Amino acid sequence: MSGYARPELLASTEWLADNLGRPEVRVVDVRWRPDGSGRQVHSTGHVPGAAYLDWANDLVDTDDEAGLFLLAPPDKLGRALANVGVGDGTTVVLYDDTMALFAGRAWWSLRAYGFDSTRVLDGGYLAWLAEDRPVSSAQPSLQHATFTPRAQLRLRLTTSDIRGLLGSPDLMLLDARAPAEYRGLEGNTRRLGHIPGAINVPVGAMNRPGDQRFRDGEELRAQLLRANVTRGRRMVCYDGSGVGAAKLAFVLTLLGYDDVAVYDGGWAEWGDRLDLPVDR
Repeated sequence: MSGYARPELLASTEWLADNLGRPEVRVVDVRWRPDGSGRQVHSTGHVPGAAYLDWANDLVDTDDEAGLFLLAPPDKLGRALANVGVGDGTTVVLYDDTMALFAGRAWWSLRAYGFDSTRVLDGGYLAWLAEDRPVSSAQPSLQHATFTPRAQLRLRLTTSDIRGLLGSPDLMLLDARAPAEYRGLEGNTRRLGHIPGAINVPVGAMNRPGDQRFRDGEELRAQLLRANVTRGRRMVCYDGSGVGAAKLAFVLTLLGYDDVAVYDGGWAEWGDRLDLPVDR
């Protein structure tokens, strides 16, 4: 892990192996499957001592009528974390097996409520397996903890917020989707394209080719430079549903960028609204 401004946001497999079993460290498996089988995947094998969170239910506002993956309200998120032993004094290590997409979303969800002692396992579960590290199918004995949500309002924006900020010289909108979606060539919303003024920064290119680990800091900075991402403005990340956007926010924070927010309604909300401007 080289060239990062905030390397403490990542946990290497070595670091996790050395810190497994420490009472203040809670490992959380956020592997997810669209068919709802993520918990079953966890039960067949996981990092020893890891608890399981279904981010799409536990960390999302499931009462949202539009079916968007919006951040859960504080009481729901607080209960979900407390139930898996995450409290105010805990260090959390998150992992998935999908290039940190869901670990990144969980990281942002915790951060949006003022919880900063969170690491993402670099390389995820696949790196852990590739190094022949121990796995377990036993369910950990979890003690209920006390998690106190403290909403960080600047880290999350709504559709109304984005609409009001369009055209502001202080705003830099970053679209984390694939280039074809950004250009309006693909998609499943009522309208295709991107939010006016947004820069395309595909989050899928931020991991090493053929590997789940992140590229090193210099490579990531070069990618951002090629995309014309510059410092000095408020950065707001979005994608289809706030997942890739949260991973992009994680990468930017890892590199030392300040004032990075997520628009979790994303294109799923913006692209289905006929009253909002769209560029292609």
